[in-house]
Order: sequence, then C-alpha cells, then structure tokens
Amino acid sequence: MMLYTVKEVAGLAGVTVKTLHHYHKIGLLKPCEITDAGYRLYGAEELERLQQILFYRELDFSLSDIQKALEDQPGRLMCLTKQQELLIARRQRLDCLLKTIGESIVLTKKGEIMEKSAMFQGLNADAWNTALAEQSQYLKDHYGYELPKVETEQAQEMNDSAAEAKQFMDFLAEALRAGWKGNDPRLQKKIEEHLAFLKDHGHPVDAQTFAAQARFFLEDDFHRGMLESQQLGLCYYLCIAAEMYAAANQ
Repeated sequence: MMLYTVKEVAGLAGVTVKTLHHYHKIGLLKPCEITDAGYRLYGAEELERLQQILFYRELDFSLSDIQKALEDQPGRLMCLTKQQELLIARRQRLDCLLKTIGESIVLTKKGEIMEKSAMFQGLNADAWNTALAEQSQYLKDHYGYELPKVETEQAQEMNDSAAEAKQFMDFLAEALRAGWKGNDPRLQKKIEEHLAFLKDHGHPVDAQTFAAQARFFLEDDFHRGMLESQQLGLCYYLCIAAEMYAAANQ
C-alpha cells in the first residue's frame, strides 16, 4: 500500500501541513499510521476522506458540520452524490447571482438604477438561510433568539424586502453625507414610507418600536458594525432620525 507523508498530502491536496495537523488534532482526518519517529502517514482511504472534506469546505460547511456529515454518510458514493447535488445547486445560484451582478455593473456604468425586483435575483431560500446564518447564530448566542428559517415560498418576499431595505439605507447614507439633520422633512418622509412598506408586507412597526430597534442596532456591536461598514456614522444617524420621527408621531 502506497503511503504518503503529511507534506506530500499537503502538496497533492493544495492545503497546508498546519491544516492537516489541525484535522488530525480534532479527529476529522487521522493518519493511518504514525512512525516511531512521529511522522504521520496517509493511505488511499485517508486521501478519499480528505477529498470529501475539501468538497464540503467548498460548500462553506464548518469543520464540526463536516464531521457530522461524514459520520452520517453510509458510503463514499452516497457522500459524493450528495456533494455533487449541493455543488450543482450552488453553481446554479452563483450563475444567477453573477448574471445579476453583471447587469448591475452595466447599469452602474450607465448611471442607471437596477429595477428593485431584479436587484436580489438569485437569492432563494437556501441562499437566504446561508446569508443570515451568522446573524442568527449571534442572536442565539447573545440573546437566546434564533432567526426562523426562510422557506421556499418566502424567498421572493425576502428579495423584495431586501431591495426596499437597501434603498432605504442607501437613502439614509446619502442624506448623512449631504449633512441633512435627523428631522429633515425629506428624511422623515422616507422613514414614513419605509414603515408603510413594512406594514403592507405583513410586518407592521409603529414609530416607537422602530426607534427602539434603531437604538438596539446602535448599542449592539454586531448590528452597529453592519451599518457602520456601509457608512461611518450611519447607525447613530439612523437612531437619531428614528427617535425624532417617534417624537413627532406620538
């Protein structure tokens, strides 16, 4: 049986020796033999398992989830078949997303704005759940609340809501750069339109609740970072504008 050293396996698979050492440490990929001198040796079965691991990594599986997936799979053929299905689904989503991005680039160069219903084309339920996974885990860890999974029939609604939310936040970011005060009538009207949209789409939020949400975003590190990455000061600006809107609509 042909055996390979950890350095040789790293070269074959395009990973680092450190990565293979880590996989061994956590029990994800154990060498078939360790020599008296402490050298790790890998055979054909270990190479096949590494291939499966790397396929799952391409799908953004965490190492713990990969461990579970490999334990649950009764055989290599079934594992590979499942991975093929997942990769094909990802390719289809990426093709759609690339098409949307390409259209966005063309329109941006022309100085035109993409029609909002097409802006988030390509984000289906799986894509939304992947996109929201980090936020959901954060909320679960810090507040004991986990975002509900997006179902297939909800995907288009999520796309529409995301398009409107982006338009709203882009408007606020531009208003901030322009130096509008939080009680500027144009800004207050935009908040009113945003809340009307939420109500029309089954998510009624009154002025006081909206202000409380904006305050939460400001005080929470994760959500403040999300807004500040778009525009420095945006989270504080949103909070001030929302509180001014609430005060005017008591």
